[in-house]
Amino acid sequence: WQGHVKLLIRCMLNIWGVILYLRLPWITAQAGIGLTWVIILLSSCITGITGLSTSAIATNGKVKGGGTYFLISRSLGPELGGSIGLIFAFANAVAVAMHTVGFAETVVDLMRENEAVMVDRTNDIRIIGVITVTCLLGISMAGMAWESKAQILFFLVIMVSFASYIVGTIIPSTPEKQSKGFFSYKASIFATNFVPGWRGKEGSFFGMFSIFFPSATGILAGANISGDLKNPTVAIPRGTLMAIFWTTISYLIISATIGSCVVRDASGNINDTLSSASSMENCVGTACQYGWDFSECVKNGTCPYGIINYYQSMSMVSAFAPLITAGIFGATLSSALACLVSAPKVFQCLCKDKLYPLIGFFGKGYGKNDEPLRGYLLTYIIAACFILIAELNTIAPIISNFFLCSYSLINFSCFHASITNSPGWRPSFRFYSKWLSLLGAVCCVVIMFLLTWWAALIAFGVVFFLLGYTLYKRPAVNWGSSVQASSYNMALNQCVGLNTVEDHVKNYRPQCLVLTGPPSSRPALVDLINCFTKGLSLMLCANVVTVMQKATSDSHVAWLNKRKIKSFYRGVVASDVRSGVNMLLQGAGLGRIKPNVLMMGFKKDWRSDTPQAAHNYIGIDAFDLQYGVCVLRVREGLDSNNLMCSVFSASVSIDPEPQPNTVFQTKQGKKTIDVYWLSDDGGLTLLLPYLLTRRKRWGRCKVRVFVGGEADKKEVLALIKKFRLGFHDVEVLPDIYQNPQPMKQDTIPKQDADSGPSRQQEEPWMITEQDLEKNKAKSLRQIRLNEVLQDYSREAALIVITMPVGRRGVCPSMLYLAWLDFLSRDLRPPVLLVRGNQENVLTFYCQ
Repeated sequence: WQGHVKLLIRCMLNIWGVILYLRLPWITAQAGIGLTWVIILLSSCITGITGLSTSAIATNGKVKGGGTYFLISRSLGPELGGSIGLIFAFANAVAVAMHTVGFAETVVDLMRENEAVMVDRTNDIRIIGVITVTCLLGISMAGMAWESKAQILFFLVIMVSFASYIVGTIIPSTPEKQSKGFFSYKASIFATNFVPGWRGKEGSFFGMFSIFFPSATGILAGANISGDLKNPTVAIPRGTLMAIFWTTISYLIISATIGSCVVRDASGNINDTLSSASSMENCVGTACQYGWDFSECVKNGTCPYGIINYYQSMSMVSAFAPLITAGIFGATLSSALACLVSAPKVFQCLCKDKLYPLIGFFGKGYGKNDEPLRGYLLTYIIAACFILIAELNTIAPIISNFFLCSYSLINFSCFHASITNSPGWRPSFRFYSKWLSLLGAVCCVVIMFLLTWWAALIAFGVVFFLLGYTLYKRPAVNWGSSVQASSYNMALNQCVGLNTVEDHVKNYRPQCLVLTGPPSSRPALVDLINCFTKGLSLMLCANVVTVMQKATSDSHVAWLNKRKIKSFYRGVVASDVRSGVNMLLQGAGLGRIKPNVLMMGFKKDWRSDTPQAAHNYIGIDAFDLQYGVCVLRVREGLDSNNLMCSVFSASVSIDPEPQPNTVFQTKQGKKTIDVYWLSDDGGLTLLLPYLLTRRKRWGRCKVRVFVGGEADKKEVLALIKKFRLGFHDVEVLPDIYQNPQPMKQDTIPKQDADSGPSRQQEEPWMITEQDLEKNKAKSLRQIRLNEVLQDYSREAALIVITMPVGRRGVCPSMLYLAWLDFLSRDLRPPVLLVRGNQENVLTFYCQ
């Protein structure tokens, strides 16, 4: 119970403030008792719903420094949390000004009653306000160890002031008080004051609501001290909701009693009594029934007293006016001091999270308590600027907007965390409703626009600007927010939804499984494939480790993110390379979001490496599993021996920092992309160059299509035109199948091997004289193709060529690797060997 009482007192002190004493009687006069109760109850409904949401969030884990900012940011994530942190810190800084202006206003009224004026009312409020906030700054920077003990004293002072006020309403009024409009409880005064009496530019329901609402805030004080409570999961909900209940009761009582006792207008002149029956006919106002005639000032609008004119009406009604003054001082100074301390703390927590640049300067802490002295100075400057407005009715609506924005996001946080059904959302406080939280969030937003639409637009503009900045920068923080849970839910539902959609050729996109090993060791391969897939389709960088070590991914993903490559990373452990890649081919992906093209680097060291390694390279079962295959060869090499051997032998921790440049990152200018379309593989050989030309750095390249044999150029051009690829340059090479120039005898390696079938099954990579003879025509074709590439494409930006296919059991692995080598050797441009899986990827039909 000690924790409950401590939290209850703190919340009630933060809720009670300057509006209660100085503006509630005036609001009652403007809106009438009936609508004032509606305003009070509407405010309490919003704070009550927010209190339930706060209790749920605060009991879903320990709340550290930063209060509201910590609650929202750890629930909704840094994007919305950071923006509302800045807004809430700013709102607290402005609240310092509001409470200080209320204090200064009371001091100035006391001075005027004693005929002491420095300049004029407005400037006197400014002077006293700035002096007061400077003193408060000194107190807060000196240390707040005494603050929690002083809370009890402030609470007692306010309770005594309430008692003095209630007793004052019962005591019969004196002629002096009657001249100021106080007549004790009268039914006619209650009836008159029950209906609205709008006056001035603020005279409207929402105008009054915007001025009253800051007096309902302060409900988050409990969450701010959760670390000091023995049992916060019980104390926070109970203390916060009890504080809202009792403060609401106090507001309702004060508005009803003041509206039943004091008329709206009074002159304060003790001689304004009714003298005869004739004057009764001309008397205006409820006071006429009680022998007073305030008609003259009522008609002229110059009455200085009455609850609609005199802000210190509660002091006038009170049994002992100094007690009300003490209550005002206690409420305003304690609230101002609390806001002056909390604003820098929230800001410091925000600075430590490093979400925004240039604000870290103000987050520096000093001393053993890590006091944000620079943050105090910033809050002081903001508060001093708003104190210069010197008008409580102008400052209060500004705060209302900011607090409504904060409460809207708190309620939305609770709703969002509940709706995502994340297993991590397990609040101890069960008496909340996600739909009630959503209603509270919507009501806050609606009321913001009803109060001041342009201020609401500014508030949301700031939120969305900061949200956009955080989304763009993507700070390196992970708070397990409900936004992450929601992203997972949406992604899962979309993936499952794709299961009901059959594949169609018009929706085909190359989804690439890229055998990179550690991605940072194959930057050229990664960059080229990224040109095909970025913003279009799946890219999955794959790594096989052949020893039982952890296939770590964090450093590789960090490298990809830093390079701005939109790709997944997948590492698997397997006994050998071929089985590991086959595992990836069969198991990679999710539902219909799975690879359909295998991308790999050319094995440049096939001559020096073991025949078994070469066989493993060629023996990957991609075509059997309906994959298209692409092999990239660049003159500088891709270290593909590491790709297929040493990198797969262990898990290597890669530093994500190095970011080497590759030829595929530069603008290609007006070079050509030469496509050698030598057989119909479904159209993949044509589709990939088209996707390249959609990228800015390849956009100015001209695509040239070469076809072989006796093909009709016009027919080929017409076919490509039907595919709508935008390729207009087609060339037929009739001599492409001629014999090449005389070649050296040792071009194709031969191994001594028996020609028996058992030997071929055991060592299928071995090349025999019979193999050479059977495949002589195809071998000569690859050598001839290389000569053609040398003649036509020496200056191209990229060569894309249909990859030859060797029949299993007929063409040994080493011979097939020799074909690929002959075809692509000694070429300056990168060469991409492409072979589709015979699935159509292009169509010229509408359906």
